[in-house]
Amino acid sequence: MVEIGKINNLQVLKNLEHGIYLDGEHLGEILMPSRYVPDDCIVGESLEVFIYLDSADLLIATTEKPYVMVDECAYLKVVDVNQAGAFLDWGLPKDLLVPYSEQISPMEVGKSYTVLVFLDKNTDRIAATQRLDTYLSEVAQYFKPEQAVDLLIFGKTDLGYKAVINNTHIGLIYKNEVFQTLTHGEKLRGYIKTIRPDRKIDLCLQLPWESARDDLSSRILVYLKNNHGVSNLTDKSSPEDIYENFAVSKKNYKKAIGTLYKKRLIRIEKDKITLL
Repeated sequence: MVEIGKINNLQVLKNLEHGIYLDGEHLGEILMPSRYVPDDCIVGESLEVFIYLDSADLLIATTEKPYVMVDECAYLKVVDVNQAGAFLDWGLPKDLLVPYSEQISPMEVGKSYTVLVFLDKNTDRIAATQRLDTYLSEVAQYFKPEQAVDLLIFGKTDLGYKAVINNTHIGLIYKNEVFQTLTHGEKLRGYIKTIRPDRKIDLCLQLPWESARDDLSSRILVYLKNNHGVSNLTDKSSPEDIYENFAVSKKNYKKAIGTLYKKRLIRIEKDKITLL
């Protein structure tokens, strides 16, 4: 099924002077203006195109790809504000509208905001919203602890950082478990830490479980082998130095070197650890 606001694979029906027409199935024939048409395009072939409404509310296909599509979140810059709302640069000639009703507070030109792109079912127009809590669920449906997920940081509370999970849900990363600088709009890989009794989702940036410690232990051994069997990072080192080298918390690092020590693979001294 052809979807507005998404990438579609459509067949070329006609090749005219002002552009080509594509088979939009239930949406009818869709124009791709000549400026987007590949030089070797022929009738009968299929093209990957993005579909949206132009300024005249006509369906248009383009081979250009926006920074974000319908049902996705992104951190975008405001390029204009008028009586209709704020307009964001999303990589296409027609800027992306955030109506005033979808703004948490008035948006300002030059500033960037995290938004969700949606399709207005009544008008087929693509718009964006700041009201992520309204469109995304905070209640886990199919996530499981230790599951790897894609995160987008979009807010901060007294407890920690709010993040969009896989463009569908919202979760929380506790600030006392973060050992790096996180910024609004930052994309990173994370994990489902726990599902609370109320089904809300706690997140983490590295796994504190045994599987993560095993992986960390292997990385520590490789690090030692590449540094003549010696490392100055001990259980007394600063959390910052440990994170800079291994991107994990000091707690997880201490557990990993403890495991290696118990297996008699390393010797832990006051100012260094040594490979045995």
